[in-house]
Order: sequence, then C-alpha cells, then structure tokens
Amino acid sequence: MTIPHLNQEQIQTWTLEQKDRWWLENVYRGNMPQLTLRSAATGFILGSVLSATNLYVGAKTGWSLGVGVTSVILAFAIYRTLQKIGIGSEFSILENNCSQSIATAAGYMTAPLTSSMAAYMIVDNRLLPWHQLVVWNVLVSILGVLFAFPMKRRFINDEQHPFPEGRAAGVVMDTLHHADASVGMASAAAMLWAGAVAALTKFLQAESIQEFLQSHIFRRAADQVIRLPERVDHLFGVHLGSRKISGVTLDNLTIVPSLELALVGAGGLMGIRGAASLMIGAVLNYFVLAPMMIERGEITAKILASGEAIYGLRQISLWSLWPGVALMVAASFVAFFAKPAALIEPFVALFSKRKAGSDVLRDIEVPIWISIVGIPIVSLIAAITAHYYFGVNVLMCLIGLPLTFVLTLVAANSTALTSITPVGATSKITQLFYGAVQPGNIRTNLATASLTAEVVSNASNLLMDIKPGYMLGAKPRQQAIGHIIGIIAGSVCSVPLFFLLFTQQVQRLPDGGVENIASIQSEQFPMPSVTVWKAVAEVLMNGIDSLPTSVQYAVLCAALIGIVMELARIFTKGRFPLSAVAMGLAFVIDFGSCFAMFLGAFIFWLLGVERPTKEGEAPGFWKSRHEPICAGIIAGAALMGILDAMAATGLLANAWDRLSGG
Repeated sequence: MTIPHLNQEQIQTWTLEQKDRWWLENVYRGNMPQLTLRSAATGFILGSVLSATNLYVGAKTGWSLGVGVTSVILAFAIYRTLQKIGIGSEFSILENNCSQSIATAAGYMTAPLTSSMAAYMIVDNRLLPWHQLVVWNVLVSILGVLFAFPMKRRFINDEQHPFPEGRAAGVVMDTLHHADASVGMASAAAMLWAGAVAALTKFLQAESIQEFLQSHIFRRAADQVIRLPERVDHLFGVHLGSRKISGVTLDNLTIVPSLELALVGAGGLMGIRGAASLMIGAVLNYFVLAPMMIERGEITAKILASGEAIYGLRQISLWSLWPGVALMVAASFVAFFAKPAALIEPFVALFSKRKAGSDVLRDIEVPIWISIVGIPIVSLIAAITAHYYFGVNVLMCLIGLPLTFVLTLVAANSTALTSITPVGATSKITQLFYGAVQPGNIRTNLATASLTAEVVSNASNLLMDIKPGYMLGAKPRQQAIGHIIGIIAGSVCSVPLFFLLFTQQVQRLPDGGVENIASIQSEQFPMPSVTVWKAVAEVLMNGIDSLPTSVQYAVLCAALIGIVMELARIFTKGRFPLSAVAMGLAFVIDFGSCFAMFLGAFIFWLLGVERPTKEGEAPGFWKSRHEPICAGIIAGAALMGILDAMAATGLLANAWDRLSGG
C-alpha cells in the first residue's frame, strides 16, 4: 500500500491550512486504536530491553543507536504470533507506531549516563544517588518535549521535512501491516535468528559467564576454563599482541583484531563510508601518532606495583583525545553553519503569522498553550533542581535556556533533513557559553551542557517519532504521551543498570565520600563520550595554554583537516568518501572496537549492502534484511554482554552460593 503524500509543488505552494485539511481527509485514521494498554506495555517492555542494549553500546563506543525499526518488527512479530495461536486481536498499525515511539524514547535515555552525567560524577568525585539521576533525566527530557510541540506544525505539517529515520519506521510499518504477512515475519525471523546466533557466540566468548559456569557448576579448575576467543588472531592460534611498534607491544597500543559482536552489528548499520573513515583514523592514531608520542615522552606509561609499565587506551587517550575532539567539533561546526538559510528559516517559519483560516486540527494537535505554560514552569523547576543537585546558580541556569531553545531549533532542523541530531556540537556551544559567562566553574559547565544535550535530543527525537505517526494518520497527542512514557521507562530501567554495571569498583566512604570514582570508565567500558565531555570542561576551566605544545599543534592540524574534509563533503554534495566525525571518533575509541565496526560494515558491503541494485533487479536477502539482521546482532550480543558484566561483579556467583547453600 502506497502511503499518501504531497508532491513537491503542493508542499511549496499550499498553505498550512490546505495541507492540514488534506491530511485530515486523506491520511487521518480517526479512532483506530493507538495508545492502548497493550501498546503502552509493549513499548515499555521493548524500550526497557533496548535501552539496556543502548547503554552497553554507548559505554563501548559513545554512540546511541536508533531502535525504532527494531521495535516495530519485534512488536509486529509478537502480536502476529499471538494472533495465530488464537490469543488476542490484531495489533493495529497505529498501536505499533505508538509502541515504537515509547521504545525509541526509552532507548535514547541512556545517553547522559555514558556521557555528561558520568563525566560530572568523575570531575566532582561524587556518586550521584540513583533517584537524582532519574529525576534529572526525566525533567530535562520533558522540557525537550515541550520545546518540540511548537516546532511540529512547521517541520512536519507545513514544510513536510523527511526525517529519514522516522520515515523508514513508517515505511516498514506500512509494509508489515499491509503486505503479505510472510514479509513481516521473514524480517522478524531474520532478526531473531541473528540475535540468537550473536547471543550464543557471545555466551561462548564471555569470560565471567564461562568462569562461573565451569568453576561453580562443572567444578572445573579456574586455570582450565576454556572459552571462544574474542580476537581474530587468537581464533587461529596466533598471538599478535606481543609484537612491537617503536618498542611498544600491540596489546599496549590496543591494536587487537576484536570480534566484539555488538560492534560488528553497529558497523553494519554505520555503513562502509563511516566505518572506513573510522578505520583510517584508528590506523593513523594507533600505528603512527601514539608510538611517535610515546617515543617522545608525550604519552607516559602507568607504572604497576610490580614495576611494569603499561599504556592502553586510558594513557594514550590523554593525548589523542584532543586532536580527535578538534577534528569532530570543527567538522560538526562547519556542517552546522554551512547553510545560513537553514539556521534562519526555522525562526522565520516558527514565528511567522499563519494565513487567515480556521485550524482544522485544533482538536487533534497538541495545544500550543501547553508549551507556553509548561516551558517556563519546567525550566524553573529544572534550574532549582540543578541548584540542589549540582550546585548551579539558578539564575545562571535560566540565562542559558534561550540559547538552549535556539540550539534545539537548529538541531531539530538538522534531524529533519538528515536524521543526525548534532547533540555533541550543540552541547559544546553551551560549554563555551558558560566557559565565558562563569569561567572556572566546571560543575556549572557540565550540568548546564547536560541540560542542553537532553533538551536537544528529546525535542528532535519526539519530532522523529511523530513523523511516522503523521505519515500513517495517528493522533499526535497520544504519541506525545507515549514519548513521555518512554522517557520514564528508559530512565527507571537504565539508571539501576548503570549502577550495577559501572560503579561496583567505586568505594563508598563512611563520611559519604567515594574513592576510585574514575573506575566508572574501564578498559572494558571506556565511555569515550565521558572523556570528551570531561576534557572540554577541563580545558575551558584551565585554559588551552595548560595543554602540552604537541597537543596544541595536533589540535590545530586536526581542526584544519576537519574543516577541509567537511567542506569537501559539502562541495561534492556528499560524494567525498570520508567522514571527518567518524575519523575523529577513532582517536577516543580503542583500535579493537574500530576494527570490529569496520569488519561489520565491510562484511555487509561484500554482501551487497550499499551497492546499487541494477534496474529491474530485486535486492538480495542480505540487502533486504540488512537492518533487522544488524539490529538482532546488536541486541543479542549486547544483552549477553550485560549478563557477562553482571557475572563479573560476582552477582551470579553470590546467587548460586545462596541457592546451593555454599
């Protein structure tokens, strides 16, 4: 079934009233079930599970993955299976849409836990109580939702922007619910099989799980535990880690061919352009720059109690993160400001007067007064909360909110056109602003930038969620409520998991203080976003002169390279083969993770993904099932990885000892 849509001439020439009337008469589905108990429960449950996978991937790579298409296929498969065995009625297309809105909102709620909030806790040497994290994340996310309401009519109804990721979810839903049922079930089966294989493989690789099973249950000696290698070289009985570059072992340089399956799946979704750029950046950083800087004494080793000198990601990234951040930020800012009209037009459109005529959607759309009343109230509550939780001056917090609105409007415009929300670039602008307004206050810098990041993210994500609803004729009020349900689900589920996985090594002192707070980041979970947030805040506090001379030169060179690469991409209309942002990311992620993501992208490229299909030729299995397969790999491996991380804390062993009476 073809989804009704306006042509380009109608978009350009029709008034907003004409477009709204056309939508009401041709697309709107009236009282078709949408926000039902089962759609809310399904979205809540799927969102909780998918937020766990996003927490895992975010801690590994610093990225958050969209989970809309994944949740759409899973929900469809679950209810189609139940319907086949005679349980329940058909799950409507709008129920599925509402469920994906809830799940998507939940999935993105993990972002501050592996970026701004973790950075704040490390810098402040304080472990925030779990309830404060939940309250803060929910509060600023709801503020983002309120910011989004006034933008919806312009970006979606009037300008009919594509929101590519949201549109993809809408097309998938339309295909599943209106095509032959076997099409949808085949996608679901591909996802589930990929997830099962990935989970089984990760289970066989998982060090802590295998150690627990073989030592506690099968009574095997600890030194005799066997498991599937997580590295390509070990899989073939070769050990590359002891080989050296400039006297430093490859293991110390993190140069290992990793088989981290969640990252292989993420690379498959990333695509060959981004993954190749990532790999080039990793080779440049770990094969060339890191050995060179170690040889010059710019990167120093960590000396163990035994006297052994080791390097690894943490020591290397103390130097390499600066050129990496410079490359990413410079490229992001060029893309951000490359189209002045795109920055100005949203403001003109948002505040221009509508042509005379009745509002035919006044009883369907979210009333604008909710934002007019809600934004000042929630902003004040957020500022007061920031004061009590983070010590931020209330007035200082409120001063930055107009800037946050401006950045949200511009970022939403980027999301509307590309599906890329420039959270990093916009939050860095806030950090620069507060670095000038209140210099030297690193707590204010991180807390206020966190507010900006979450507002920008949730406003843009809500618009992305509402796009498929608009395409399919859903009620925006119910979808907005669903998004808020997802915000709560994601926060409530991801925050306890964050404490369980990442704070076990933090020692709580009798006086309420903590020791070893930096252990939130580890070799297993490097949280590269935390490193970037913390580093920018520290430089703004201490001044760029505090950086070594080699770093300053590297930053300058990287920034120039980022500008040139992004300009090349713009002038070639996207045909330039490399991504400056992906290349810069390689400087804050270990080589093994970069290798795994490149491996995933390369495998799917070999299988035909991203290569053009000849005219009249149907896409092959791998191309047509690409997204479900990658999503299944990520979910299966990440969930098993979370279980392995829980086993590493001793949770499984303690539970077994209690059950067995040990």
